[in-house]
Amino acid sequence: MIKSAYIHIPFCEHICHYCDFNKVFLKNQPVDAYLEFMDVEMKNTIDRFPTQHLETIFVGGGTPTALNQKQLSYLLESIQRNFDVVPDIEYTFEANPGDLSLEKLRLLKEGGVNRLSFGVQSFNDDLLKRIGRSHRKTDVFKSIEHAREAGFDNISVDLIYSLPDQTVEDFQDTLHTAFSLGMEHYSAYSLIIEPKTVFYNLMSKGKLPLPTQEEETSMYDVLLNEMEKHGYHQYEISNFAKEGYESKHNLTYWDNESYYGIGAGAHSYTEGVRRANHGPLKKYMDSIRETGFPYKEEHVVTREERIEEEMFLGLRKTQGVSISRFERKFDAEMLNILKGPIEENIQKGLLEQQGDFIRLTKKGKFLGNEVFQAFIGAI
Repeated sequence: MIKSAYIHIPFCEHICHYCDFNKVFLKNQPVDAYLEFMDVEMKNTIDRFPTQHLETIFVGGGTPTALNQKQLSYLLESIQRNFDVVPDIEYTFEANPGDLSLEKLRLLKEGGVNRLSFGVQSFNDDLLKRIGRSHRKTDVFKSIEHAREAGFDNISVDLIYSLPDQTVEDFQDTLHTAFSLGMEHYSAYSLIIEPKTVFYNLMSKGKLPLPTQEEETSMYDVLLNEMEKHGYHQYEISNFAKEGYESKHNLTYWDNESYYGIGAGAHSYTEGVRRANHGPLKKYMDSIRETGFPYKEEHVVTREERIEEEMFLGLRKTQGVSISRFERKFDAEMLNILKGPIEENIQKGLLEQQGDFIRLTKKGKFLGNEVFQAFIGAI
């Protein structure tokens, strides 16, 4: 059963130097037409892949809150029209600090949105400028204050560490400022340099002074210790929450469950098939006009691939992968068909068995990619 929907708004007023998501500058784009075609995609998708009800909706980007009031209202009505937005659903909007007015926040709340995810990244204004962010530290405090005033009591803040010239002390300062906000959820990711980004081009020219591997490891160690000290439990490699505020939407991905992907460049996983939508707006809209769907490619996931995904996605969770759930799902004994990589990584001190779960050790969290790679082609 499909429990989640991801909806992609590709428009941005500024392009961050590290971002490789599907996005375009907002100015002079066919925003209204795009929203109308997305409405058609939602309807056609539900008709083709019906589900009883959704448990999570996540609107990401791009910058969803870059839409004006009228466009935002249309999007919210479109989502409500096509999906069953019940009161207990987890309904998240990504937002940029500084471009989210109190009026927009109230509109989101009235439209059923009950969770916000702010892309803060850092509280160092010099670093924010350097990575191409348009907001500053004071904007974050103002946006959070307005969000609380509008009635939001489930807010997440995204942070990035291992930024150019960033020190361990600077990241620690950012964490202390973040904790002063008292958010319900924090995500913190190490910077990854992706192709076709400003940072990639700078790195190729030797003009991107990044922290050393040892400094990055120290930042992650500080992250784990500070989150625990401040009462946020780690439930995934990069995610921390107060009890009961874990991201149900992201858990859909890590549990390797089915989900809708709506919008240009979005990905979906339904009925054992992974689909990727066209990214360019014209191709996206033309494809819907011609066929009713925007699919660029479709891949039927083999049993072996599903097992690989079950492991390298599920091991991101601190709880790990349930042995009994695995066996029900695949009618096979995990500790038998994956004996080699499991035993090898247990011997290395990177994996451990805790009751019904195989999970990363603390050492394994620092070397997660090495562990995940061990399950590729293991069957």
